[in-house]
Amino acid sequence: MVMISVLGEISHPVVRMPRLDGDGNVYYVPSVGGITYNFSIGDLAFKPYADHVEPDVSIKNKDKSQNEALMSLACIGNEAVVVSGDGKGMKGFVIGKHGGIEHVIIHIPDKEKLSVGDKILIKAWGQGLKILEYPDVAVYNIDPELFERIFKDDGGKIISPVVTIVPGFMMGSGIGATNPAATDYDINTRDEHLVKEYGIDKLRIGDLVAIDNHDCKYGVGGYKEGYISVGVVVHSNCVTTGHGPGVVIVMTGPKEYIEIERKDDANIKNYMGW
Repeated sequence: MVMISVLGEISHPVVRMPRLDGDGNVYYVPSVGGITYNFSIGDLAFKPYADHVEPDVSIKNKDKSQNEALMSLACIGNEAVVVSGDGKGMKGFVIGKHGGIEHVIIHIPDKEKLSVGDKILIKAWGQGLKILEYPDVAVYNIDPELFERIFKDDGGKIISPVVTIVPGFMMGSGIGATNPAATDYDINTRDEHLVKEYGIDKLRIGDLVAIDNHDCKYGVGGYKEGYISVGVVVHSNCVTTGHGPGVVIVMTGPKEYIEIERKDDANIKNYMGW
């Protein structure tokens, strides 16, 4: 696997006001970007009174083509290093990416030393990862070492721990995106009864989830029975209709090769060794 540098700056928050929910209620709340001091990996996705808020630190490259490389090459679990400002030298790791706003999301333990505009370098590797024994299974957006810590081969199937299985019909915004290596898509939380039934309201940033009957090999959210996709929760719940906690796909393929194992603590922070 090739390891290559990508760079972004801590982005200024972007205002999206007002936001309208499915019942016509209007919200004036924070949204994407910036340094989020009181929302981090491991926190409940429904914790913030906000819309699409990103945990920890959001970065972006001002050059559009370079930002496309940042979004496509950065993988969950990659090492990130602050290379400017008062926090220079501090390390963290990638915990997600957010399509639409085109942000990569970084966990840095000491956020107090950071400022908007500080540069963060990522040692990007993981895109192009293949499991030679399972050619029908595609892998995206995950550091190879983190992949090996999370997923196990039992000699016939890949064992994937997940917190819950989300029905394919519950997925919303982001379906149809053509590049699964550079975006996320949202669990639609419009139906409160389904949210509770499937434990969506208990999801935390960094949780692994399975999306049932979704094939994301050549695009995001292709409904296909007999397939399953595994992803990581990367941003908060949303008030906007058709949206909800964002999920970045890390593995997708036929169910005959992927076995789902329910585990309440299936969160990437528990596999990072931090």
